[in-house]
Amino acid sequence: MKITDIIINGFKNLKNVNITLNPDINIFYGNNAQGKTNIIEAIWLLSGSKSFRGTKEKDLIDINSNVANINVNFINNFREQQISATLIKDNINQKNITTNGVKQKNLSSLFGNLKCVVFTPEDLELSKGSPDKRRNFIDLCISQIKPGYFDVLNKYENILIQRNFLLKRISQGNVTNNELDVWDEQISRMGAYITVFRYNYIKKLNIYAKKLYNEISEKTEELELIYNSSVFDELEGRTDYKGEMAKEYLAKIKSNINDDIKLGFTQTGIHRDDIITKINNLPAKDFASQGQQRSIALILKLSQAYILLEETNDAPIILLDDVLSELDINRQKFIMSSIKNMQIIITSCDEINNKIKAHITGKTFNVNNGFVKEV
Repeated sequence: MKITDIIINGFKNLKNVNITLNPDINIFYGNNAQGKTNIIEAIWLLSGSKSFRGTKEKDLIDINSNVANINVNFINNFREQQISATLIKDNINQKNITTNGVKQKNLSSLFGNLKCVVFTPEDLELSKGSPDKRRNFIDLCISQIKPGYFDVLNKYENILIQRNFLLKRISQGNVTNNELDVWDEQISRMGAYITVFRYNYIKKLNIYAKKLYNEISEKTEELELIYNSSVFDELEGRTDYKGEMAKEYLAKIKSNINDDIKLGFTQTGIHRDDIITKINNLPAKDFASQGQQRSIALILKLSQAYILLEETNDAPIILLDDVLSELDINRQKFIMSSIKNMQIIITSCDEINNKIKAHITGKTFNVNNGFVKEV
């Protein structure tokens, strides 16, 4: 998969961007706050994901404009394609999103079309950050392969909100425990489904991550990924999320009902699960050095890209947002050498280190006050 052309106007500070990309490597450099990351953010949105910066949708539009337009032309294994999105500040919920001219319901409908993997400086804290960061990472990875998973996840989160609301009303004596039954059955079926997909993805991720981490550590360290479920003690070989697993999930949350009512929230479920990373059998969150933490994050992202390629038979586009400057030269060289036959889009405050640049070919663009110029 390769992006051929990008046209952006009114997206944050970007103005009249109309560029043709190199099929291999594209470097966007310039001072801070000039719009480099905005380019990557615009591309990322068209992959069907929310802003990796957590930007509210209305804030995606230039402060001096009411409309933002993003158009991306790309080639996959089958044909040339185009995705476009128009955001209107005065009516932000009514977006005009099309794929090859066909109108889409929303941005999440784009999942599976433009496949991207994004690396940001914040991702370097992936292994030692909060569990929700790791859950979000895994859920995104799965959604890129199976778009329907994203819908189930959203339904689960909405039902969880409803259940927590009822728990508080029960504690206040406004409703009885029976009101929870219909919600508990739904949340159990969806929770079991999500668990199976997460567990199986982690198994595959672990295979790639072990191999890559062994390489980056020069065969001195071994990485292991473990899915830590708050519901199930054993998951290997289990697939019956519609039957026995859903019953077990339901029994688990019912067993905690009194404590849930006292606390006013659901203690157990896929929203409390975690992905444990270990180096040489020690928890990385507690024992890994900063360098090891960064290596883990890089390996997880690279593994995501390789799994996308394996599952879809189409190489994703790699978006590196000011990540290389955060890494030492050896990790820079490792990541660049590990990304093969994939288009790479890099942002940097400086031009790329000469030791790295000597091994890459592509285009370089300067970004200044929202304007982009090939140099």
